[in-house]
Amino acid sequence: MSKEASATVGQTLDAIVDRIGREILAPLASDVDSQSRFPSEAFAAFRENGLLGAYVPSPLGGLGVNMRTLSHWCETLGNYCASTAMIFAMHQIQVACLVHHAGNSDHELDLIRQIARDQLLLGSATTEIGTGGDLGSSICAAEQTGDRVKLEKQAPVISYAEDADVIMVTARANPQATANDQVHVWVERTNATMQQIATWDALGFRGTRSLGYRLSAEVTPENVMSVPFGLILSRTMQPTAHILWSSLWLGMAENAASIARRSIRAASRKAPVPPTTSLRMAEMDEAVQQMRATLESGVESYQQILDTRNWQRTSAFSFGLAMNNIKISCSEALVDIVGKAMAIAGINAYRNDHEHTLGRHLRDAYGAMLMVNNDRIRTHNAAMQLAQR
Repeated sequence: MSKEASATVGQTLDAIVDRIGREILAPLASDVDSQSRFPSEAFAAFRENGLLGAYVPSPLGGLGVNMRTLSHWCETLGNYCASTAMIFAMHQIQVACLVHHAGNSDHELDLIRQIARDQLLLGSATTEIGTGGDLGSSICAAEQTGDRVKLEKQAPVISYAEDADVIMVTARANPQATANDQVHVWVERTNATMQQIATWDALGFRGTRSLGYRLSAEVTPENVMSVPFGLILSRTMQPTAHILWSSLWLGMAENAASIARRSIRAASRKAPVPPTTSLRMAEMDEAVQQMRATLESGVESYQQILDTRNWQRTSAFSFGLAMNNIKISCSEALVDIVGKAMAIAGINAYRNDHEHTLGRHLRDAYGAMLMVNNDRIRTHNAAMQLAQR
């Protein structure tokens, strides 16, 4: 395909994503939030347009888009519904883990092909009760007996588990393995026994339906990825998560800023806008621009690694710090921007029954700081700062 044709296809896909966001996500965002329900209408549209296989390379049946495009799409969707954008991002993170690290067996490649062909939705069970939220540590173990592998995991949250087709589970490589000697196992939802152990009546990101489960499964040894999870985490899961999450947060920030501007335009038709309000709007715009610059720098850095397959760069402490700081910076900027937008829009932003409400934005924004808590990330950063030379 020529560069011109590729650009045209990319523009068409961008338009499709925006149309789905405008026509489906936006009208249903309040209902998804208030009912704390899975956004099934949006994912039906994603499937219809092949978007769940977007990151799958074209030779394997997918759309073959890159990380830069996924970032743009998450930003677009975040502008319309944060919960839907978060589920879309979490799915694409798991797809990236497979695309970057599978290929050592036909079984792994077959799963990737199936994602594109059948538009499978991938979930993730990485956190575990008793590990303190450390993704690089597991208590449960993959225990092989004959030609079967058994595992049981106490997961405090598994987002949209009831609607996922496949759940990617982290576990110790075997019952004798240390906590950080982990593997990544894919479990077909129909082959998993899931007992609910926690509800999801959260302040924000309610549509992700991140209930807790005791997950039990029995799979074939081929369902265990051949690459250690530690490599998958550092090379793909961590950078992709922080980039795609931050992308949808940028979309949320832009939407909050847009609502604030519309509110002031409406108010200015009745009375002059106070000078302080204009200053607050300028500050808000600066914050959004700084947030975008932080994200775009990280996207370009990681895209360069992916283009050159220079995985060695991901093992440097400087890379881990940079990716962690994108998440910290963008999540905290989001709270600041939404707060500024509320101050600009005033009481109308505070009201849930007004067209310029920002209540859902504010609730979702705090989730950005708390999901994978920023203080935990800063603790890891401090350790890397001491270790790097």
